[in-house]
Amino acid sequence: MISTNLDWVVIFLIQMKIGILGNASLLCFYTFTLITGQNLRPTDQILNQLVLANCLALVSKGIPQEMAAFGLEYFLDGTGCKLIYYLHRVSRGVSLSTTCLLGGFQAVNICSRSSWWRELRIRIPSCIGLCCSFCWILNLLVNIHVAIRVKGPVTHKNRSLENMPKFSCSKTTTDKLSSSLIAGMIFFVDYILLGLMVWASGSMVFVLYRHKQRVQHIHSKSQSHQPSHEARATCTILILVSSFVLFYSLSSVLTLHVALSVIPAQWLLNTSVFVALCFPTLSPVVLITRDPRVSKLWLACWSRCFFLNAE
Repeated sequence: MISTNLDWVVIFLIQMKIGILGNASLLCFYTFTLITGQNLRPTDQILNQLVLANCLALVSKGIPQEMAAFGLEYFLDGTGCKLIYYLHRVSRGVSLSTTCLLGGFQAVNICSRSSWWRELRIRIPSCIGLCCSFCWILNLLVNIHVAIRVKGPVTHKNRSLENMPKFSCSKTTTDKLSSSLIAGMIFFVDYILLGLMVWASGSMVFVLYRHKQRVQHIHSKSQSHQPSHEARATCTILILVSSFVLFYSLSSVLTLHVALSVIPAQWLLNTSVFVALCFPTLSPVVLITRDPRVSKLWLACWSRCFFLNAE
């Protein structure tokens, strides 16, 4: 049992270290780019909000679970429980909304063949800031019910609760009808956004496939072996959207399993948290390795640190 907890501690430490380091560096990079306007791309503003949501998810979900894996109990009071659960739900909703916005923007950007699509493509960049603000405001308002329903940490005075996880917060009991309506509305909106992501991904795959076929008919080596910036950016966004849909679906299944369990096992809770934090952890790795601007900056920083340490 001790070795199992130690394994989870190591796993969460590695996950948190990669996630926080990657997202914090990207947040600084995109914020600097947006302020200065140097090498600014239309998607940078969306990615900045996505990275911010990732940081919030890692802090609100990863740190409490990591402390629980260390064996700490009752380190949050009622206000702490409300804040942690509320921030986690907001970060999850913003991450879902901004990823959908990112996929939809890129799909419109590369699929604009008709005059209507071209006009929409011209207008969208000026609306990105408003859309990102709307995502935050909407999720801050929609998830207020979470802060209201959460009461505080579970006390284990009752013997029947001895096997409960060391970190858990209780919720106020509400009638089944209102709970079912809230859950149904949330799942309905979530899976509409997931459906839009799947549509955007399919559109991007179709366009990339047609682009590859056209390039194969051109015998110029520079065009056949050197992918365009637009194709590279589309592949990056496609990887992000696909990985989000995968991890979000797995996380939803595990969360449902936890909710249906009377007393969920600790390994199930740990696995659920690990899967929920996979996208916030891995998405900055994808962005750093796929974006030449970020990868060059990282290489320069690491080289400088290496030479300073060598001296």
